[in-house]
Amino acid sequence: MSTPRTAIAPGTGQFTEQVQISGHIIDSLILPKVLDIITASGGNFRLERITIGQARQDPSFAVIEVSAPTAELLDEILAQISDHGAIPTAQQDCQLVTADMDGAFPEGFYSSTNQRTEIRLGGEWIEVEDQEMDCGVMVAPPAHRARCVPMTEVNSGTQWVVGHAGVRVFPTERTNERQGFEFMSSGVSTEKPKGVAIRQIAQELFQNRRSGKQSLLVGGPAIVHTGSVEHVARLIRGGYINKLFAGNALATHDIEQALFGTSLGVHLDRGDVVEAGHEHHLRAINRIRRAGGIRQAVAEGILKSGIMYECIQGNVDFLLAGSIRDDGPLPEVVTDVLEAQRLMREKSRGISFCLMIATALHSIAVGNLLPAWVKVVCVDINPSTVIKLSDRGSIQTVGLVTDVEPFLRALVQELELLDRGAT
Repeated sequence: MSTPRTAIAPGTGQFTEQVQISGHIIDSLILPKVLDIITASGGNFRLERITIGQARQDPSFAVIEVSAPTAELLDEILAQISDHGAIPTAQQDCQLVTADMDGAFPEGFYSSTNQRTEIRLGGEWIEVEDQEMDCGVMVAPPAHRARCVPMTEVNSGTQWVVGHAGVRVFPTERTNERQGFEFMSSGVSTEKPKGVAIRQIAQELFQNRRSGKQSLLVGGPAIVHTGSVEHVARLIRGGYINKLFAGNALATHDIEQALFGTSLGVHLDRGDVVEAGHEHHLRAINRIRRAGGIRQAVAEGILKSGIMYECIQGNVDFLLAGSIRDDGPLPEVVTDVLEAQRLMREKSRGISFCLMIATALHSIAVGNLLPAWVKVVCVDINPSTVIKLSDRGSIQTVGLVTDVEPFLRALVQELELLDRGAT
């Protein structure tokens, strides 16, 4: 729902609004982005005041007069630049509308980003909890709290923010602390010095574990097909992976390898196809279903190695989300897509580092759920996976285009060096 503008600059026939942005708006290119959006959308701007920080750690501040030939266009421009932290200088509380039905936002709802956000309520700015892109912001006025909620969880009678008035976004900015991580994020390329990038990823995982923070692995079946199971098992045993998100395929082929020594019927140690090996994944699923599940199969001594085995032994929480093409599936696979999404949302809270390996759909799904301050590394042989993540708004994603096995082997080696140096 737009807020019609009536302020017309004398003698210009233009509708105007004064906005302000602050922070590291120069070196993070936030100011140029805002100005580009204004002009590209058919508006005009005038820099009324600008103060530039003298040192890298000093914030900058700018006041901009935004104008457009119609009130509607001005509203559209203000909505776009608000996602980059531009807020009107004439502050007002956010506008709330009550949901009139379950499962749908009120018309004109504020669509959230993955950036840290605050809303103005009762003259005070309060932080929006559970930050996530493509949600609405539900407000509980008596509790003076607000949080991002997906469309499917809207209940009639709840209150929601509409429009952009009274909402301010804090775009992620570059800081000295992230300089090393930023080195890897200068676009998607097959020609990056992978040794340097892998060392930096190892440092992130090492520091995350040292500080007691949580790291998430989002993995695809290529981890198994490329013979990388033992590398991931060592990461789990080393305490570098705290949670695992995957599909039926990764778990199935991991268990197939543990039981039959094959993946998709191919012997991973010799590379030859086994007679009737195409049946192995079904037999693996069947054996786990007969045991009652993966945990029961480990307890009974049926499953004695592999990624899923290490998750059970190391008490690593895992979530297997199903798809329409799944065989079986394994008993632990969540086949209701909305329930899987809800569980991913719940289990990803508190994650500070996410490593995505060789899975386009799961990577994009998880990327949509993570706030912008969670560091994300996506490793895939296909550069389009990383590009899609960035295009969808997961701007914090660092992409490394390489094969799975050499990456994981080198990552484990770097972490072992760090472990030895720490003792």
